[in-house]
Amino acid sequence: MSTLKTFTAAGEAGADIVVDEATLVLDKGAQALKDAIVAIRNAMRAGTACTKGKGEVAGSNKKPWKQKGTGNARAGFRQSPVWRGGGVAHGPKPRDFSQKVNRKVMQLAFARALSEKVAAGDIVVVDEFKFEAPKTKLMAQFLGKLGVTRSALVVTAEFSEEVYRMTANLPKVASLAAAEIDVYTLMRFKTIVADKAGYEALMARMVKKEAK
Repeated sequence: MSTLKTFTAAGEAGADIVVDEATLVLDKGAQALKDAIVAIRNAMRAGTACTKGKGEVAGSNKKPWKQKGTGNARAGFRQSPVWRGGGVAHGPKPRDFSQKVNRKVMQLAFARALSEKVAAGDIVVVDEFKFEAPKTKLMAQFLGKLGVTRSALVVTAEFSEEVYRMTANLPKVASLAAAEIDVYTLMRFKTIVADKAGYEALMARMVKKEAK
């Protein structure tokens, strides 16, 4: 059995949530988790690095000097990669780094990542996010009451403009709706702080869909 801490909207401790380990995916999915994170990170790469080859560098095709008799090494053109100001040999060109990952592999990776968070007790459930005003200071104080001292991802069932504004200026803290969270984001933050609706939405994504 795994237990998750719960708190009220005021930051007071509540009854722990007991999660049956039979519902967690801990016996498989390690490779799927790695593949998913690598694919997501590769998709983030801009792929805009670009260099000019010898055929793209400005210059004429005139031979710098005659082939023999000067004592210099043979040279055919000034755009040669061995010359300063010449082209780049085998240099980078714009490319797409994205990788295809099957949907079922992504689902397995998400289930494994979320299961690890649950098993480690790195998920904190709050009744609701309710503040006097959408101020960053109030969110920082609230996370302090929860004992969250490292990076944290604040999760709500639906996108909350108020919560987003309160976390935008906090270092190592972000806010997302449950449906927007991917595997990399889930593993990137040490602690997941979710309201009840957000927690239930996350757990629902881990449940396997029955085959039709």
